Amino acid sequence: MSDLYARHRGVMPDWLALYYEDPLEITHGEGRHVWDADGNRYLDFFGGILTTMTAHALPEVTKAVSEQAGRIIHSSTLYLNRPMVELAERIAQLSGIPDARVFFTTSGTEANDTALLLATTYRSSNTVLAMRNSYHGRSFSAVGITGNRGWSPTSLSPLQTLYVHGGVRTRGPYADLDDDAFVAACVDDLRDLLGHTRPPAALIAEPIQGVGGFTSPPDGLYAAFREVLQERGILWIADEVQTGWGRTGEHFWGWQAHGQSGPPDIVTFAKGIGNGTSIGGVIARSEIMNCLDANSISTFGGTQVTMVAGLANLAYLLEHDLQGNARRVGGLLIERLRAFAAQVPGVREVRGRGLMLGVELVKPGTDEADPERAAAVLEAAREGGLLIGKGGGHNTSALRIAPPLSLTVAEAEEGAAILEHALRSTP
Repeated sequence: MSDLYARHRGVMPDWLALYYEDPLEITHGEGRHVWDADGNRYLDFFGGILTTMTAHALPEVTKAVSEQAGRIIHSSTLYLNRPMVELAERIAQLSGIPDARVFFTTSGTEANDTALLLATTYRSSNTVLAMRNSYHGRSFSAVGITGNRGWSPTSLSPLQTLYVHGGVRTRGPYADLDDDAFVAACVDDLRDLLGHTRPPAALIAEPIQGVGGFTSPPDGLYAAFREVLQERGILWIADEVQTGWGRTGEHFWGWQAHGQSGPPDIVTFAKGIGNGTSIGGVIARSEIMNCLDANSISTFGGTQVTMVAGLANLAYLLEHDLQGNARRVGGLLIERLRAFAAQVPGVREVRGRGLMLGVELVKPGTDEADPERAAAVLEAAREGGLLIGKGGGHNTSALRIAPPLSLTVAEAEEGAAILEHALRSTP
């Protein structure tokens, strides 16, 4: 055990998870690569849980942060803040929500907390619809709407949560249906559920479930849900903490795959926009955002140094068409993964879109999750110089692949080759 690991265990909670049998200390990064304390270099296909969206040590971001830190780092939302207003203007314009207002937080968890506060206040209801296999953060209220047992440490909650079918296409009671029938069955289930409860405040859903193993419904499911919700005045909250900013390649926001019935009422975001700095936030129609009748501020949400990081990062993303790169390179990568996965026993599915890809593992010859092998593949990939993540619903057996959106074709091929070797070497 390393000295740092021993010190970590001495002061950190037992439930604070670490990857790898010999935990990794990352000391620096550049582009799509990071280095550990022993000088080993890794191709990073997880980006600090999808936070390093453009690149490690992106010069445009580090320059903006350094210059801002030399002026002032923080003043709170009690004062006018030019970088915060400028970033809010950009995000409101990109959101697709009419007359949008933006409130900044420090994390996706806090963003979802804020969205729940807004929705329950606006609708005068503490009932919330959420998706099975979902994850929305680690706070008390966010845990209360998380449909994933592995990330739900308590059943206590300030909310009454009802879980809806549809977030996982290939498991559950409707898995054998074709896409149209799957959507119809999920909509029927939603209508039936609403007939047995008091009017909910909102449905919150990730367009692609992140911690759940990068699972998703057929395109259009949430548009069909929205028609049902609108009949009853129920709000739609799109949790874009992992799917936003072009990561899915085909769309700038994940909800746009379900946009036939209009944009969400509320969008939450975080992770990639800060490229590693702590930015989260909520976008909502003005009448929803302005429904609170008490004072509120954010001490650290919208602090100047994170706002300039977000502005520089977003500008780089748009100017270099990283959404298009995610579509092109992600398309090549998923085909490469599917090609060799078809020859490897125990790979149940390769799924996802853009640079948000999942590889689900099962015990060969069965449909039973195989978390032990997922952990072994993580170790083998690290030995080969590749960092990936893992996740899943009933059990953690999906590999999560989400590199920075500036990934090159050569790096995609290199990472795929390492992952193939890791899968083949861990039967």
